[in-house]
Amino acid sequence: MFGVIIIQLTRWSYSRRKMVRGYFDKFPHSTVYFRRVRRFYIIYMVDWHEQDPVITQEDREGMQLLINRELGREKEYNQRKSRKG
Repeated sequence: MFGVIIIQLTRWSYSRRKMVRGYFDKFPHSTVYFRRVRRFYIIYMVDWHEQDPVITQEDREGMQLLINRELGREKEYNQRKSRKG
């Protein structure tokens, strides 16, 4: 597909209660923190490093989808209220 940049989840770990840290190949120097909301995870905070590119809305959505897929929450993530018409 033209113009599509694929982000890969390189690793993840539990941070603290209801939080997960994610590391992505497109942003190797930055740490992305996800917080559980209902039954899925969304980006809570990014510890962004200036050597990494700026994170776009498409990057955020891709990262949220990858972490929810990895944690078995993809169905709940896709059925969230903000996705409904």
